[in-house]
Amino acid sequence: MVMADSTGSNVSSRQRSGDLLHAGLAVALLLGIWSVAGLEVSTGKVSTLEAMNGSTVLLPCTYSSCIGIKNLYFNWTKNGTMLCEAVIPIEGVEPKVSVFHERVEFVGSSKSNNISILLWNITFEDEGEYVCFAKNPKEKNRNHSAIFTLIVVDQVKEVDNTLTVIIVSVLGGVIGLVILIMVIKALVVRFLCKGDEKNKECLVSSGNDNTENGLSGAKGEKQGTPKA
Repeated sequence: MVMADSTGSNVSSRQRSGDLLHAGLAVALLLGIWSVAGLEVSTGKVSTLEAMNGSTVLLPCTYSSCIGIKNLYFNWTKNGTMLCEAVIPIEGVEPKVSVFHERVEFVGSSKSNNISILLWNITFEDEGEYVCFAKNPKEKNRNHSAIFTLIVVDQVKEVDNTLTVIIVSVLGGVIGLVILIMVIKALVVRFLCKGDEKNKECLVSSGNDNTENGLSGAKGEKQGTPKA
């Protein structure tokens, strides 16, 4: 009886271990799917912009979700101050955006997952970090944010292209020299070929003349032999 109980206990323990393992794998799989499908917000590959005082700039922002959105909430803020906010009911439906800054204009579209804004006539006071935030209730209010940095200057710095111009000029000169050498080589080869052809023609014609002279001389000698 003791042995039977021990065997049964071992089987139960193995089953529990197997159940725990399966549960752990299921949780890991769900977490993996969740992380892949999670909401993401991006301000693009270049998240810093240097713009001239008085100009108008675009503050880009897009969102993505593998499982879709429903009542997606988003906003733009700077130093905790709300610039604009809205809710996108479902995909493809344009939001009614509330704007709280006189020089801010919403230019995004839910059809392209775009929630970008324009900032008109920027001043030095507009310099700083702008936060694009989004929250998706369909993903249990999963949220994400991205930062776009704006730098305001008196004038945009000119890029020194001297080195680039020098490199391009050198490459152009080398390519031109190579082409010139190839052309000269082709002309020389052609001239030499023509010279060889003329020499061959002269040799052939000279050989023909000698043959003809030899034949006529032989005939003459044969005809001049006296009969016995």
